[in-house]
Amino acid sequence: MNLALIGCGYVAEFYGKTLENYPTLQLHGAYDRNAHNLDAFLRRWPARRYGSLDELVADPEIELVLNLTNPRSHFEVTRTCLEAGKHVYSEKPLAMDAEQAARLVALAQREGLYLASAPCSVLSETAQTVWKALRDGVIGKVRLVYANFDEGMIAPKLSPWRWRTDSGVPWPAKDEFEVGCTYEHAGYVLTWLAAFFGPALRVTSFASCQIPDKGIAVDSMAPDFTVGCIEYADGVVARVTCGLVAPKDKSLRIIGDDGVLTVANVRNDMCPVYVRPTPPPRRWAGIERRVNRLRRALHLPHAEEEWYYQRGLPLVSQPPVRFANEGKPVDFCRGPAEMVAAIQERRPCRLSAELGLHMTELIETLQWPERSGGRCKIKSTFAPIAPVQQSA
Repeated sequence: MNLALIGCGYVAEFYGKTLENYPTLQLHGAYDRNAHNLDAFLRRWPARRYGSLDELVADPEIELVLNLTNPRSHFEVTRTCLEAGKHVYSEKPLAMDAEQAARLVALAQREGLYLASAPCSVLSETAQTVWKALRDGVIGKVRLVYANFDEGMIAPKLSPWRWRTDSGVPWPAKDEFEVGCTYEHAGYVLTWLAAFFGPALRVTSFASCQIPDKGIAVDSMAPDFTVGCIEYADGVVARVTCGLVAPKDKSLRIIGDDGVLTVANVRNDMCPVYVRPTPPPRRWAGIERRVNRLRRALHLPHAEEEWYYQRGLPLVSQPPVRFANEGKPVDFCRGPAEMVAAIQERRPCRLSAELGLHMTELIETLQWPERSGGRCKIKSTFAPIAPVQQSA
């Protein structure tokens, strides 16, 4: 399927690097109002250079548009593409508030077009392995989830505005700080929870800005710390934390009656998945006691923290892929490829427009609790997501 890319900023390189994983994705052209970023992208991934958004959407050869613009441009760019009859895959979030997202969903439905949004890591080996373990009842009935996406105190001391891609495109620090880390990052864990437990029912949230001066001038500073308790069906409660203050922690822990599932990094598509039964087998418990006594006797770092014996689960098998880079083992083009497959197979896309709306409503509620006040009932919903079929 012929696709065009709008927005050749920092994230575009990661899409470019993983395009070759999917022969169904044929890059036909690109546009960015920043000529330097557009030139840098097209030097590495040659394609037609469009002079404007209008020129791009007027091209009848373009069937799918990847909207990789900054979040505050998502709504207008996606609306323009849908009105021109193009399918759209948007970077996260679908829009900056639930009202805008709902308008896009309604427009796509009226036009008979597919609309989806990132993140797509719920399709990854790691997420699918966790999901299979839950379906298989490995840890029994789920009670509680701890999900973290703390990036560490990246500003002002680390000067992230100096970060560059291999093509020399800078990280959009000003936009990131103004939009907020919850809008940028919460979707990575929220989409997993949506697949595992279905639509969220209620959210209780808190947000604040702990570091108001991050080293560069901004027009406004979004919260850099949010925490929310999200209630799902069957009594499942998830505590979700996002921030730019606490040390880096992108872990997921799911607690059930019979054990705990743990993922150390949800931004690693091949991250190991561990399970620890509750209570542990007698032999495991004996090993744990001996190791912990030895650690304390040797005064090892963090010896006050208990060590637990865990076993790894085999990752759900998938075809080999090329990832964004060595430090970011993520396949960004899984999402567009899933969308193309859904179009060709005439089936619902796993990253549906309704899911994108639901994510937008959750993220808005987490970052701006004052808009909803206290414990908020979530209005949006989506059809159940189908697991990815395992490879032979």
